[in-house]
Amino acid sequence: MAIAPALANTPKRRPLTFDAMGEVRFEYDAALITQMRDSGLDAITVTLCDPKSYEGAAYEEAIQAVLDHDAHIAKHPQLFVKATRVSDIDAARNNGQIALFYLFQNSTQFGRDLDNVDLFHKLGVRSAQITYNDQNWAGAGCKELGSNGLTHFGRELVARMNQRGMLIDLSHANMATMADTIAASRAPVIVSHTACMAVHSNTRNTTDANLRLLAERGGVAGICQMRPFLTTKRKDALPEYFRHIGHAVNVMGADHVAIGSDRDHRIVEMTDAYVAELKREEGANFHEADWPLFIDELNGPRRMEVVWDGVRKLGYPSSTVEKIMGLNVRRIYQEVIG
Repeated sequence: MAIAPALANTPKRRPLTFDAMGEVRFEYDAALITQMRDSGLDAITVTLCDPKSYEGAAYEEAIQAVLDHDAHIAKHPQLFVKATRVSDIDAARNNGQIALFYLFQNSTQFGRDLDNVDLFHKLGVRSAQITYNDQNWAGAGCKELGSNGLTHFGRELVARMNQRGMLIDLSHANMATMADTIAASRAPVIVSHTACMAVHSNTRNTTDANLRLLAERGGVAGICQMRPFLTTKRKDALPEYFRHIGHAVNVMGADHVAIGSDRDHRIVEMTDAYVAELKREEGANFHEADWPLFIDELNGPRRMEVVWDGVRKLGYPSSTVEKIMGLNVRRIYQEVIG
């Protein structure tokens, strides 16, 4: 039977791919961005600035980072859309662009002034972590000594972020701060880039107890692609990545697991120059024994094709695969950000 002309000419839209946290560096050229887009990437939440800054420096660097990212997007309108609401994803997809959401990987840019939540929201920031590794005014990070959780100020910060419609991210928090924040928040929260402690023990990973708590409150966990968080293997490490995804689905359910790569899109070669760049960026967080951070098959701008293929091979129905690859992040953004 002949296909009606109207249907024959209607293009089939590919499924959504939304990276809950990953890198888009200013030095990426148009060819690399095009490869990212061609691999399926439609939307990504990007870190704006160094999360290791405190006090006045954190605020100043955050303001400058917003301005710099705005300028970069304005310079490349054919490649990017600054996303502040979910409908911006649809606009970007229709125009062959990538939607960029802004994230702070700490709350130090707010200082102790909750009005700064409103300020940065007006500037287009839609997500912020409560902590980054160490203790701050709001809570304790995963590398902090002791087991301190969410502070009194942290609870006030959570309430203001809820009120403003800014998504709370609990990546880099310790388990006490994570559990406290999930319980305190009136809105679902995200752990945008983590892995499963039960599969591989690492201070950055999340316990099953907190994964369940996160899911019970409507939250989402993005499984990262940082090799040391996933496995000690340096070769044949790709199956370990999908083990974490499968475990998270078993613990949380298919509606609460996502991809949060936390990775560079360049093809990384471990040259002396690149190691020097890492040492400058990471400071005390640089541990040479952990490198390379990447899994070989996920090292480059087309890695989402590999991820799609691997998640499909876990044997889930296509509806579940599409949730993991983008729809779960879209859902929580819709609920919290609008």
